[in-house]
Amino acid sequence: MPEIETRTGLYGQPPTDLVEVPADALQLSPLRPGSADLADLPPGSLDAITIAAPPGTLERRRILALAIRALRPGGSLVALAPKAKGGQRLGREIAEFGGAPGETSRRHHRILEALRPEAPTGLDAAIEAGDLRLDETLGLWTQPGIFAFDRIDPGSALLVEELPKLSGHGADLGCGLGILARAVLASPKVGALHLVDIDRRAVEAARRNVADPRATIRWGDALAADAVPAGLDFVVMNPPFHDDGVEDRALGQGFIKRAHAALRPGGFLHMTANRHLPYEAILSGHFKTVAVKAERGGYKIFEARR
Repeated sequence: MPEIETRTGLYGQPPTDLVEVPADALQLSPLRPGSADLADLPPGSLDAITIAAPPGTLERRRILALAIRALRPGGSLVALAPKAKGGQRLGREIAEFGGAPGETSRRHHRILEALRPEAPTGLDAAIEAGDLRLDETLGLWTQPGIFAFDRIDPGSALLVEELPKLSGHGADLGCGLGILARAVLASPKVGALHLVDIDRRAVEAARRNVADPRATIRWGDALAADAVPAGLDFVVMNPPFHDDGVEDRALGQGFIKRAHAALRPGGFLHMTANRHLPYEAILSGHFKTVAVKAERGGYKIFEARR
């Protein structure tokens, strides 16, 4: 864990016009590669923390509980979220942990401020409910907050159905829990597979779900130039198209460009996407051939050759 040089914590990236955060605050979000893990902070190690609260209930309650545990007695907690994405429940949730929050509203956000309660209640249960665990139904390690944490995403499921038997060295960009990687590694002709995801929790789950010596799993930004090695034989991916809950088609376009850069001439991209997303033009602009291999249930499967 990085050395802590400040007593102020920051979880996520709250709007700067809604709250002030010291420039040297310790970033604690699992979506910021290289950040510290809030769960690793000793109890009472922070004077203050600001949280851009996530929309998922189990994830949000775990983060609030971990934050309260990490605060010293009398330390201050600021948590905010859009009203329609958990903000309306923040006050009640902090109160359930023993806090007495003050609340303001601004720009469709609820902003809660509270001191660490003298005798917090329910922290351990909330932390456990949102922790990494083995889902017996899925047969996979998972955690609330990861994309499709409690189900097999239908786009990924369709790509698994349509994948040919792959061979050589490849990558899974935005690997998530490792659904695609497990299917790829079912082929004994695959020599190595590089997995990368921007979510630390997904990486930790994938390391348990993809127990194969051919797999290398990295916490990082799949769009970075050094995310995976170059000269690969294939890339598989189910690229994201939301950023903080807002559709951002540039994300998927960036994944396509990164896949192209990682492949050798003649290498293949196997990709799933929501049917409404217009990726055909950028695929055709970067790859020699592009084919739609399947289209079902609102998803389409692309195979593109560099």
